[in-house]
Amino acid sequence: MVSLSTEYAGFTPSQIELLKHWESCRHGLCLPRREDLDPGAIRAHLASISIVEVEAQGQVRFRLAGSGLRDILGREMRGRCVGELDQTVSEMWSLGLSSALDQLRPVGGLIERDVDCHAWLRLPLHSSRSRALVLCHDTLVPKERMRQDRRGESHSAQPTRHTLAA
Repeated sequence: MVSLSTEYAGFTPSQIELLKHWESCRHGLCLPRREDLDPGAIRAHLASISIVEVEAQGQVRFRLAGSGLRDILGREMRGRCVGELDQTVSEMWSLGLSSALDQLRPVGGLIERDVDCHAWLRLPLHSSRSRALVLCHDTLVPKERMRQDRRGESHSAQPTRHTLAA
C-alpha cells in the first residue's frame, strides 16, 4: 500500500534531523548543492547515508555508501549500480529516487519487515551536470522502537507494509 502526503516530515528522529539540515542548506534555492551539505553537522548519520547518481539513461550508481548500509543492501555498493541489488530492494530504491526527482522534494517511507522496519529517505540535490544526485538515508529500526517513536508524532496512519510519503 502506498500512502502520500503533501509534506514529508520524517518517520524517525534521524530523518527529521537530516530533513532540517537539507532545508538549511538550500540557501533560497529549490534544492541544495552537494557541496553545501556539512558532513560534520550530520556525522551521527554518515554510516546510513549514500549519495546516488542518476544518469540521463536512467542508470543509478552509488557514488558514496555508508558502512551501515551493508545490513540493508547485503554488500558494499560504492561504485556499483542499484540494478545489482536484489529485485525487491532495487525496485524500492528506484521508486523513492524517481519520486524525489520528479517532485524535487524529500520523499521517504517505511517498509515493515519480519523483525524490523526499513526507514528510508531520499533528498534530491542540485546538480549542474546532466546527472541527478540524491542524498539517501536508510536505517533498520526494531519494530517496537518504531512504534514508540511514532506515538508522539502527528502521523495518524499505522505503518503499512510499504509506505511512500512525499
